[in-house]
Amino acid sequence: MKNFDISLYGILDPEHCLDRDLADLALIAANSGATLLQYRDKINGTRHMVAAVTSILDALEGSEVKVIVNDRVDVAMAAGAHGVHLGPSDMDAGRARRITGDDMIIGISVKTLEGAESIPCHLVDYAFIGGVHDTTSKDNPSAIGLSGWTERAERIRDSAPRLPVGAIAGLTPENCAEVIRAGADGIAAISALFEAQDVAAATQAFRRAIEEAREGSAA
Repeated sequence: MKNFDISLYGILDPEHCLDRDLADLALIAANSGATLLQYRDKINGTRHMVAAVTSILDALEGSEVKVIVNDRVDVAMAAGAHGVHLGPSDMDAGRARRITGDDMIIGISVKTLEGAESIPCHLVDYAFIGGVHDTTSKDNPSAIGLSGWTERAERIRDSAPRLPVGAIAGLTPENCAEVIRAGADGIAAISALFEAQDVAAATQAFRRAIEEAREGSAA
């Protein structure tokens, strides 16, 4: 069984880090409560990306926090990352699994009800549904809201009740509790974490909000 936790999934993007070093930010976030980190890069070439992921992995040596690469299976494998995250327009999960083998983590993004219903549960290890709210961090033409997230999550859990399912887009420490109470296993954040002036404080605020929402749901 793969050992990873999607509770607080920080997405490191060179366009959303205030020009700070991503390896430094990764270490701060990991030490402050992030449970999973993704490297997402839409502007740099392959060589730069492999070097960046390698630096992040080196910074997190000895940590239990896993490092996922967005979209690029080749970069993930070249750098020795723990997994890859695939969007609807990226490589399909079947091909990715054939390339990576069984040990690598594969996560996917789900945006539509059709995508939730057709999720390849036997091939992937987690799913993130979005975008929940409006965001400036990525193209998100129409937010689905809490009700849209819940409807998609229910479709996924009909066929894969044990698959970890998270929420993404526009989530902050102030509003993330609602999706946790609705059953999300975790939340993903980009700018709310890594465009914060104090990344440690932002990460800690997210974790407090997540844990308090879980405690409230269990009460």
